[in-house]
Amino acid sequence: MAAYSERIPVLVTVQEKALIARMAQEAHISMGEFLRRAASSFRPGEDEQMLEGLIDQMLKTTAQASRVIDDTLSFVEASNQRIASLESSRKE
Repeated sequence: MAAYSERIPVLVTVQEKALIARMAQEAHISMGEFLRRAASSFRPGEDEQMLEGLIDQMLKTTAQASRVIDDTLSFVEASNQRIASLESSRKE
């Protein structure tokens, strides 16, 4: 086992501490070991790339949906104008 000699003070909420403690206990390891393993497995670059990809896709999809909505509203407006024109010509 490695000889640990450095501390990293980390503030957490009461709920976060309870969750970490429970997860460590379920894994049958200390809270320190649990946090070391969690920290060593975290890869921010991969997470950020995935998140950026999701955001990019969301922006593309939102833009596409916005165009479809605009086209639909234009079609409805044109339809309403045609209906109003037909109704007014029947009344005359």
